[in-house]
Amino acid sequence: MSDDTHQSKPPTEHTLVAIEAFTSTLPKDDGTDVINVDRGFIATRTDPVISRLEPSAWGGHTWDLSRSDFVDGPAPATVNPSLWRQAGFNARHGLYEVCDGIYQVRGFDASNATFVRGERGWVVIDPMTTAETAAAGYELVSEHLGHREVTAVIYTHSHVDHYGGILGMVDRDRVDSGEVPVVAPEGFLTEAVAEFVVAAPAMGRRATFMFGLLLPWDEYGHVDTGLTKGVPAGAPALVPPTIEITETGQELILDGVRVEFQLTPESEAPAEMHFYFSDYRALCMAENCSGTMHNVLTLRGAQARDSLRWSRYIDEAIQRWGPEAEVVFASHGWPHWGTEAVVSYLTRQRDLYRWLHDQAMRLANLGHTPDEIASAVKLPPGLWDDYLCHGYYGTVSHNVRAVYQRYLGFFDGHPSSLDPYEPVESGRRYVEFMGGMDELLVKARTAYESGDYRWVAQVLRHAVFDDPECREARLLQADAFEQLAYLAESGPWRDEYLTGALELRNGTTDAPVFSRPRAEVVRGMTLQQIFDFLAVKIDGQAAATLGPLAINWVLTDVDETARLELSNGTLHSMPGLVHDHPDATVSCDRLFLEEMVATGRTLPEVVDAGEASIEGQAERVLALWDTLTDFPMFWPIIEP
Repeated sequence: MSDDTHQSKPPTEHTLVAIEAFTSTLPKDDGTDVINVDRGFIATRTDPVISRLEPSAWGGHTWDLSRSDFVDGPAPATVNPSLWRQAGFNARHGLYEVCDGIYQVRGFDASNATFVRGERGWVVIDPMTTAETAAAGYELVSEHLGHREVTAVIYTHSHVDHYGGILGMVDRDRVDSGEVPVVAPEGFLTEAVAEFVVAAPAMGRRATFMFGLLLPWDEYGHVDTGLTKGVPAGAPALVPPTIEITETGQELILDGVRVEFQLTPESEAPAEMHFYFSDYRALCMAENCSGTMHNVLTLRGAQARDSLRWSRYIDEAIQRWGPEAEVVFASHGWPHWGTEAVVSYLTRQRDLYRWLHDQAMRLANLGHTPDEIASAVKLPPGLWDDYLCHGYYGTVSHNVRAVYQRYLGFFDGHPSSLDPYEPVESGRRYVEFMGGMDELLVKARTAYESGDYRWVAQVLRHAVFDDPECREARLLQADAFEQLAYLAESGPWRDEYLTGALELRNGTTDAPVFSRPRAEVVRGMTLQQIFDFLAVKIDGQAAATLGPLAINWVLTDVDETARLELSNGTLHSMPGLVHDHPDATVSCDRLFLEEMVATGRTLPEVVDAGEASIEGQAERVLALWDTLTDFPMFWPIIEP
């Protein structure tokens, strides 16, 4: 029975029985993963704490290597034993040799940083998420392998944990001067900004659930993401690539190192690529193959990925390089050695994403809904028997729904789904229909005591949205979430459930913090991207009252212009052009425009400081600026 406390509860007898039953289905562990995880270990950092460069409400450190020390020994009753096994592997950290000339820093960040020895320095693959963790990784490499400058950087794809830390390894000036080439797949900058800027406020809040950012790291809280230990706090940047890979088969020589590329768009990221080092017989699979089933649609939110193309790209890599590759490594997880092992690993990963695609669409074409498909599809023995295909990060359940969504959209085909009531009104009606709050709670408690936690969680959603002040409903739903967390093999599912329980018991965090891109990120954006982001911030209803408005925006220090047009509350921008007869002209240095995006400085403040000027109808331009929305970092998910 729930009581009015904020404390975690132990697993129930129903949960313990369910975990034991699940454990009996797990494949035999042949010890290969243990060997591979530790192979090539050289050293790790002596001080486990990597400090932040900038003060933050999130605390004084970016990363703590010791936070996962509790993941040791047999799994506690509060953690799925399969997830515990994976968490133990991801808790390893340090500098590792992949092969003679290629090294990885693992466990210092959400991603691996890979160092390839060139003629003069290091070719770095994926310089982590933050400047702090990247610098710490680079320092470890220099300490044990000798200091060498970074002479080239490769971004495998457009997610921030694979490019954000570059300034911890390379000065921006060395990139801008052309001294250090930065290589990325075609479309990188567009996709990076789309995720990390335009949708960042929503994704960031949802990420607090997916990655358990508000949870303690212990056997009752966050254990692992399934893909990696967690997400670092710190200072990411966006340094645009200087070389784009535009076709499969394209080759580059970077600091004397020959690299052959394979484009893989619309796979794990919208812009992604594999590549092969023929001199080392080493294959990098970016994030399309890792030590887990990945997400076809991530819980933080993103575009649904194309699992069919994903599978085909892996197959193409097998055909192109499988017969000669002696080692395969990736942006997460650990390498696999030996041509036979490489091909076997890639084959199962290929089959995994094809299985999800084909079985989801087979059932969709038989008329099954997403929820029905999620319930019906299970991995076949050949994939279930491989731990690296298990759903530690992605899951079969939400991946097959994502396949459905990519082809058929969110609508399940049932007319009742066309125009549902919003959650609060729906909650009120459900509670009333079920006999009122008291009767609903009696039935929900009976379901809880029978171990039907999924149903309790679903039913009490309506109760909490009807009356978020009902402590009994909140605490009982929290208890149900918690038991589901203990059962979850997926790290994100565990974190989602536990964060939900946390906020039900303690309330949604109400911190006066706004979600804005960092200055080092805005600096890497094009002028078009800056104004597209500002357009998203405009309150369209308020802006529509201002009527049509033609603005020329002039960046005086870099000799750039943009033609802005406000029409029906929407802002359109065309860099490089101007209106012949504008209503107003705004002039400022690019630095001040970047500050207005990154820091929240307003246009009136910049004008008053003499750092910008407005000619013409200044009052209408300032009125437009007043419609810009500040996005809070926290907003309710678990309650209205």
